[in-house]
Amino acid sequence: MSCFSFFIAASLHLGLEGDYNNLHPHARCDLQSFMFGSYYNSEYRISNYIGKDFNGLEIGLVTGYQYDVVPMIRYKKDFWFVAPAYEVTGNMGLTIGVEYQL
Repeated sequence: MSCFSFFIAASLHLGLEGDYNNLHPHARCDLQSFMFGSYYNSEYRISNYIGKDFNGLEIGLVTGYQYDVVPMIRYKKDFWFVAPAYEVTGNMGLTIGVEYQL
């Protein structure tokens, strides 16, 4: 159990049309399998989240996008991650990336 880890992530947005931020500083606290934190998101805003880690599958709620609160789902293995992505236009894609602990 560790609280307050710091990360930097780099991401690629596949199948999306927007102009997205690809670098994401990230602070996180893990308490058993629960987590909460903040990061600089793909839409150039601060996001805050809370969720639960199911052996690499992270599920929760996140702020900082075009809606007040949206569902969050991400699969992480070692330093790689993948997450579904969607645009308000209805366009769907994937966000893939790497995340390193500082």
